[in-house]
Amino acid sequence: MAGRPLFIGAIADDLTGATDLALTLSRGGMAVKQVVGVPDAATDLSGADAVVVSLKSRTIPAEEAVTLSRASAEALLRAGAQQLFFKYCSTFDSTDQGNIGPVIEALLDLLGETRTLACPAFPTNGRTVYKGHLFVGDQLLSDSPMKDHPLTPMRDADLVRVLGRQTRLPVSRIDIGTVRGDRLRAALEATRGVAIVDAITDDDLRAIGAAARDFRLVTGGSGVALGLPANFPLAENAAAATAPSPEGRAAILAGSCSAATRRQIEGALSAGFSGLQLDPMAISDGRQTVAQAFEFAQAANTIPVIYASAAPDAVAESQRLLGRDRAGALVEDFLARLAPQLADAGFSRIIVAGGESSGAVIAGLGVTALDIGPEIDPGVPWMRATFSGAPLALALKSGNFGSDDMFITAWDKLA
Repeated sequence: MAGRPLFIGAIADDLTGATDLALTLSRGGMAVKQVVGVPDAATDLSGADAVVVSLKSRTIPAEEAVTLSRASAEALLRAGAQQLFFKYCSTFDSTDQGNIGPVIEALLDLLGETRTLACPAFPTNGRTVYKGHLFVGDQLLSDSPMKDHPLTPMRDADLVRVLGRQTRLPVSRIDIGTVRGDRLRAALEATRGVAIVDAITDDDLRAIGAAARDFRLVTGGSGVALGLPANFPLAENAAAATAPSPEGRAAILAGSCSAATRRQIEGALSAGFSGLQLDPMAISDGRQTVAQAFEFAQAANTIPVIYASAAPDAVAESQRLLGRDRAGALVEDFLARLAPQLADAGFSRIIVAGGESSGAVIAGLGVTALDIGPEIDPGVPWMRATFSGAPLALALKSGNFGSDDMFITAWDKLA
């Protein structure tokens, strides 16, 4: 509606994270728009309570991540955003060189602010923060499969230490007792730099969101956004998410090597789906081509699963031979070129696994805006888009998200 205020302007460091956040805000009663890439002057940001900008900035050089994030924030502020939200992964995916710390610094500088909070907790998916340490289920982050992530291996669960190595800002901690007491707002207001905030349950996240009402910048996983919509005078949002159900075939494209995605692939193949594993070395020397993968999908009698997912030792060997960045880039480029060929051929229902892979596929399809559809699993909705004027249903899944049978059951939400 004309004149509708923009309450939250969010910047997500990957596409699946943006989708997860958009879903959280939508469930909180906000009208949400998700746009892909830095908004330009022609991007219509009107008519929404929240706009979520999805970038592909998690693993690029920190200087580039800062440039993209700041440009996005400037566009959101020009559109009237009252509060900025910087969204990163619930497993705090980063390295000692960034990118979480440098982006936080840049956004605080843009706003002229000196304080914010950091809380990646997402209890529904087993991510909790206690005494400043990040847990994945009952394991410390540093003991979880994230310790072997090919791009951002997380080998320290102490977020004060992790973030402290990335930023010149002071990093402190607010413990769970303060979160559940009556001193949380005062503790946040006294923060200088970044406060790592404990959260074990969704109620903790709602309390943090409420206490951060007056913060110009909030940072974290999508979970902390649970408490933000209630801070704003929202109009009645009766537009419930409806299932996109275009006619056509289904396909799964997976670049993530996370343990969760590997289990989902195993489940789909065991259920009779057709599988084609991509090999970065074979792609590099031309033994495996996009044309071959397209022919495989076309000929499949069941849902084709085209995946580069592999165990950590196989990933490490590919990175050793090709270089870390090139190994991943080869797969992303492969999927980016394959996706539009599939869409042209009538594959109108596509699941993509992995944040980097999702960003590459969306770029290959030329999609610049996405609408939220029904939730498949926590943090994973179906999305509505168009390709060459035709409807397209996309599920963009973070590598670590989703139940083991998600690839089998997701299609039921499109009936």
